[in-house]
Amino acid sequence: MHQDQAEPQPGAPGALPLAPGGPPPGGGIAEDTALELLVHGVGGSTPAEMLDDPCTVRVSGDQTAAVHRRAQDADAEQRPEDYRGKPVPEAYVWSNLTSGNGSRALWLLLLPFMVVNLAHWMRPSTTGRRTAVRLYGLLVRLVALSLTVLLTAAACEVALDLVAWQCAGTESCSGGRAWLGFLAADAQGHGGWWSQPGRRLALAALVPGALTALLWYLSHRTWRSYESQQPLPAVDRAEQEAEERAPHAALGRPGFWYGRRLGARLRAAHTSAGLLTVGAAVAGPAAGHDRLPGGSSLLGALGSALQAALLVTAVAVVWVVSRRGRAESRLDEHLDRLVRALPLTALTLSLLSLGYAGWSRPGWQSAGRLPGDETFGTLVLAQGALVVVLAATARRLHATTPERRTVLRGLGGPAVAMLACALGGVMTGGVAQRLADWLDNGSTPGAPGGPIPGPPVLLTWQASVLPPLLVILLAVLVWYAVRTHRRARREEARVAADYPGEPLDATRTARIASARALAALTDRAPVVVGVVSSVTLLLGAGALVGAWTTGRVPGEAARELPAVVSGAAATAQALGSWLIGFGFLLFVTWGRRAYRDPAARRTIGILWDVGTFWPRAAHPFAPPCYAERSVPDLTWRIASWTRETGGRVVLSGHSQGSVLAAAAAWQLRPSARRRVALLTYGSPLERLYGRWFPAHFGPVALTTLHGEVDCWRNLWRHTDPIGGPVRVSTEGRPEVDRAPLADPLAHGRTAAHPLPAPILGHSDYQADPAFAEERARLLARLEKPASLPKQLPGADGRPAQGSSGRSSG
Repeated sequence: MHQDQAEPQPGAPGALPLAPGGPPPGGGIAEDTALELLVHGVGGSTPAEMLDDPCTVRVSGDQTAAVHRRAQDADAEQRPEDYRGKPVPEAYVWSNLTSGNGSRALWLLLLPFMVVNLAHWMRPSTTGRRTAVRLYGLLVRLVALSLTVLLTAAACEVALDLVAWQCAGTESCSGGRAWLGFLAADAQGHGGWWSQPGRRLALAALVPGALTALLWYLSHRTWRSYESQQPLPAVDRAEQEAEERAPHAALGRPGFWYGRRLGARLRAAHTSAGLLTVGAAVAGPAAGHDRLPGGSSLLGALGSALQAALLVTAVAVVWVVSRRGRAESRLDEHLDRLVRALPLTALTLSLLSLGYAGWSRPGWQSAGRLPGDETFGTLVLAQGALVVVLAATARRLHATTPERRTVLRGLGGPAVAMLACALGGVMTGGVAQRLADWLDNGSTPGAPGGPIPGPPVLLTWQASVLPPLLVILLAVLVWYAVRTHRRARREEARVAADYPGEPLDATRTARIASARALAALTDRAPVVVGVVSSVTLLLGAGALVGAWTTGRVPGEAARELPAVVSGAAATAQALGSWLIGFGFLLFVTWGRRAYRDPAARRTIGILWDVGTFWPRAAHPFAPPCYAERSVPDLTWRIASWTRETGGRVVLSGHSQGSVLAAAAAWQLRPSARRRVALLTYGSPLERLYGRWFPAHFGPVALTTLHGEVDCWRNLWRHTDPIGGPVRVSTEGRPEVDRAPLADPLAHGRTAAHPLPAPILGHSDYQADPAFAEERARLLARLEKPASLPKQLPGADGRPAQGSSGRSSG
């Protein structure tokens, strides 16, 4: 029976206080006994699967993340004689941090925010260049701020422009919709109290205002639930200064996984930006009407003063975002006074804007599109300019310490930031396009003769660039499909060489070679990202120029051009509208299914396992960072064990669990770090994190970690699309990477494998005999005195080598 519901009380058998200063968790456990701490990877795993025992108990933690043991090991502290010469196995389960209840599905709506937050951490590694490093972080934070404004502006476009201004102000649109009756006016502008345009706008502004409030609430609540975990107490001054000078200083700093001050500052700034966007969308049209000839001079003056106040507060928001970023060398608990006052000021100005717009203005009628459509063009121009400057800054940083395997030669961050902007544009444009299509009774948005003008021209242009973008993307994918097929043919000879003496089957050989070739596609992903980002930037610039110079949708703008061009423009416009609508509906459908289906929700959770490892340093409304809970959990557990028992730890991590394990090891004090042995398998530490996040997982950082832990071994396969070698420089120390494991274990049917062995890829590393072999060698290494050389004993006393005899290159 799977027993993981009962929570042991402090002092009871199995209770493991994580604080190093608390009651000794080891109790009477034998000194120098090893702890084997297992950490699962993406997708999660159950304690029973990790510990290979159906009966497990939770010994520390809660329903969200916890440490489990086998039931027979729950009272290990009371039976120290039973654990002499063997480890106490424990499993750290953290899957509920990313794939728990149904509300996780709503995180899909925050995808652009998560992607731009990743761009912050993709800064190239560098030495010196502190000004350029700060500029890089500033630029990413400004791009993130523009995404918040874009989301709020899109909500204003839907609620204020399309519904309250256009449809409610047009009798042919509102006549058949009873739910708009109280807002509608007739052809002469007569109607109920809410029929005046300013009042309709003030009422509709509650929708984007509520969206902003919801984002603030979710950000604040998830911070308290996930990221408010206290890290280990600070080390003494000398130790701390040594850690600061180390190449891995960032991940080893005490405040790295505790960004309360920056998180609160960004949350206040982005909340204020959303509220100010709502206020400007409501006050702008009313002030423009009041400044017309015949308008009220008093209301005109009030509108001008209100707009000036909104502008000054917006400048304050940009200044808050532009201030210095994360303070990682200490726990920064102090919150700025301006951070507390800024959201209240923005809320007050927004409410004043609603009251100002709601003032009676007889004779004011809404016609055409809502004034202020140029907002989207300004946002697109600002985002493009920021991404270009970010790319120049990243190239400058990369040039100081170029690393061969860094993706796109340091341009990974700018490329991902561009993708975040594109995602934001597609999602917001998709909502506007579909709603306009529905209000237009199925006609093409913006086409002549429809009941309403539709969304801004720029949104239609942006939708029209989707077909050519998809054509280019399809061409790239076809190119890589051809190259993958050719690689698979070349791999067949290598597969045959890896199974000497076994009878070979051509079909089986081709299947193994195809698995290896497909796994290698992971290393080609940077090129796809770079191509898509570059094309998106160019097409976006073309859409902006086309919208601003013609003022018409693509089909109308190209009508007088040659038939081929006009036909292509009309086709792209119609097809783009359908594609952006289909994409949005698919997105909503997927989210709805994930909300109801735990299996689909777990799939989404796997995406967040990779995307939300990093703290929210650029966008406070991104999904929460689970590592700010899991890394302190692991660090406290390891420090507790090594301090109270004097024992050692084998930290065993699969896939994303190996990244958590490395991050936890960096957070330990040097004395505790020397008592830790790492066993990683299916690890993306170098293949993904080292290449995409070189400033924190680059070669220098990983090599330094290898030298500071007791020992480190890494297992990988050619068929694994995620894991790979860590490629650290050994400099006389034992090798980290074992030669690639055979996958499958046997080519055909053998005496040991009478049935065909499966191709495991990224899963079931424990099924390979090499796993048990390396685990036993690490445990044997930990049992030896620390003064012995860091050498893993093989069967013949020499350092262990890969059993397959193949090169790890």
